[in-house]
Amino acid sequence: MGGTIRVLTLIPAMKLITFTHDGETRVGAVDDDGVVDSKSADGMPLSMLEFLQGGSVAMQAMQSLIESSVSRIPLDQVLLQAPVPKPSKYLAISLNYGKHIAETGRDKPEYPSFFNKQVSCVVGPGALIHRPKVSEKLDYEGELALVIGRRCRHIRKENAAQVIAGFMVANDVSVRDWQFRSPTFTLGKSFDTHGPTGPWIVTVDEINDPHNLHVQTWVNDDRRQSFNTSEMIFNCYEQIEYLSTVMTLEPGDIISTGTGSGVGVKMKPRGYMKAGDIVRIEIENIGVLSNPVIEEPVDIE
Repeated sequence: MGGTIRVLTLIPAMKLITFTHDGETRVGAVDDDGVVDSKSADGMPLSMLEFLQGGSVAMQAMQSLIESSVSRIPLDQVLLQAPVPKPSKYLAISLNYGKHIAETGRDKPEYPSFFNKQVSCVVGPGALIHRPKVSEKLDYEGELALVIGRRCRHIRKENAAQVIAGFMVANDVSVRDWQFRSPTFTLGKSFDTHGPTGPWIVTVDEINDPHNLHVQTWVNDDRRQSFNTSEMIFNCYEQIEYLSTVMTLEPGDIISTGTGSGVGVKMKPRGYMKAGDIVRIEIENIGVLSNPVIEEPVDIE
């Protein structure tokens, strides 16, 4: 796969968030237990897509805010949203961990196998996951997700780290019977509320090695998944190389990098999520994504 890219200016180490405070949603950064507000600087982008499109200039401006004496908003006084509420693309890879492949009984893929999660499924930390009216087969998949930081095409895996803005936790919520109604999986992966991400984007300088992170998933107090990203078959950089051969990747695009073993559909008895459950996914050095499950409300239009 050909092509080269220019080297990006070093991205500062930050935890970037989209948050709501006093009825207004905007971008910020978490600093200890406080939120540095993008509104504190003139001309700072207020949406995450605009912020990421601003590249190193926006990143450095946010870092300057963090280093300044600007007042913080207490973290417990803001509502965290999905870090990238409206990505242009949400792509996810299937069958990327050997033990998960073994539990499904399927063959190891020769090539990376991707599907779309329609972006209308994206929600943030603490948001409600709906168990749909049409199915009880509601499953979790704890995953490391990466966020693209610059527009790019034909990226070699050796250069791929340079186009990543950062990493976050993702729950690839899946409706198993609907998943297999389409060869692409897209229907069963794209129900509204079935794309929780967060709690923030941890920029690349905060993560020494994205391929050595412990991932754990709990449903209530029951730990269902425990695996390490070193077990990926196709690593983050290879996934970017493969996808960028086909399409232009853009700032804010989400790539979810696969799940390990322990999914509910392969438990005996089945470990599907039900109303009243809380699913919690933790990735070391990134954070915790927690979402409660409810029955799909009857008044949704």
